[in-house]
Amino acid sequence: MKLIRKIFSKSRSLEDGIFFDAISEILGFVPINLEYFRKAFTHRSSNKQDEKGNAFSYERLEFLGDAMLSSVIAAHLFNKVPAGDEGYLTKMRSKIVSREHLNELGKDLNLVRFIDSKVPLQHFGENIHGNIFESLIGAIYLDRGYDYCEKFIQKRVVNPYVDIARLEGKVISYKSLLIEWCQKEKKQFHYDIFDDNGIGGQRFFGVKLSIDDKVIAKARATSKKKAEEKASQRAYFAFQKKIDPK
Repeated sequence: MKLIRKIFSKSRSLEDGIFFDAISEILGFVPINLEYFRKAFTHRSSNKQDEKGNAFSYERLEFLGDAMLSSVIAAHLFNKVPAGDEGYLTKMRSKIVSREHLNELGKDLNLVRFIDSKVPLQHFGENIHGNIFESLIGAIYLDRGYDYCEKFIQKRVVNPYVDIARLEGKVISYKSLLIEWCQKEKKQFHYDIFDDNGIGGQRFFGVKLSIDDKVIAKARATSKKKAEEKASQRAYFAFQKKIDPK
């Protein structure tokens, strides 16, 4: 690999050489076409076009990477848990490829340092980390094919993070869990926004969760979805013995 690095470094600019070394370190192998990986970190604000005049950004590679990640994880679970039915396998895959988990993976690799964007990084949302992680997988597939994709996902996702026993007990959505329990127990529930104050220029949403006309939990977050999930988590712990009696 050192010899290959030397050959590549002679034919590339200093900037490309630094990028090449950094990407090779993350991948664990040498990329063939560095352009795929450049595209994997190109934000739409850069207004880049390919040789045919088509605009490109990491979003197309993100779409491809999402499909490849889902495929590899599905195959892993299928082989690892032979007794799991379709519903079980689907739920477990959702836990592994959850947006929260992908964001953590992207952060661990510090992938945002490579982003080519005219938008300041602090203006990106939390999901940029997971989006870029998926686009990187898409670039691997185009550059090296399925086998290399599988090896990378096994190394960066499955081996360090996929613990079947732990994942079985992991809640991926307190809101879904709570709604399922309310429907099963025939309880009335509803989420109400009670304010949306801006603090320091940041807009916040407040949500209160009522069950059987009684306010059970309140929460505030930067989006309605996050606020509802926070309120649901608090309500879950209030009713945990009833929802999950063990």
